[in-house]
Amino acid sequence: MKLATLIFFLFTGIALSVNAQESKIILLPSKIIDGDTIPFIYLREIEVYSLKVPRSTKGKKKLSKLVKNIKRVYPYAKMASIQLKRYDKELTEAANERERRKIMRKAEKEINERYGGELKKMNFSQGKILIKLIDRETGETSYNLVQELRGNFTAFFYQAFARLWGYNLKVRYDPEGEDKQIETIVRMIERGQI
Repeated sequence: MKLATLIFFLFTGIALSVNAQESKIILLPSKIIDGDTIPFIYLREIEVYSLKVPRSTKGKKKLSKLVKNIKRVYPYAKMASIQLKRYDKELTEAANERERRKIMRKAEKEINERYGGELKKMNFSQGKILIKLIDRETGETSYNLVQELRGNFTAFFYQAFARLWGYNLKVRYDPEGEDKQIETIVRMIERGQI
């Protein structure tokens, strides 16, 4: 009796497994190359990041602090890029130098009122990252931007003052070298992964 029951369940299981497999026909675009039909599928492009997570606790804290600082500063760099485009358009449409200076004073006042308090609360590391991210977003160093918008003397004065505090307005953003970690974090922020 036990053998008959075992055989019954064995054949029932095999029959069910054969019936459970349904075949779906999936049509794919294909090309015929040298008599062979080769299907092809379009895949989304993906980016592979190499965010180096340190093994030490101290290194992990340092990375966490870097991510936090970039998250705090990156929106300001994006806003700087947007504002620069807006003011650049207004400045090119200015009739003369006097109107240009008036636009610049208005822009400086507006930026100072809107972001001045928040920018003053940034720490040293955040300031350095902001200078680099402004270069990333605008394609120009902070020194060049000040020089274009305010003139050589003002740019020289700002650079001298910045150097006293340990900043360098002429620093370039290097996404493949020194700033690779920052670039990876920014891309992850842009994709919503962080």
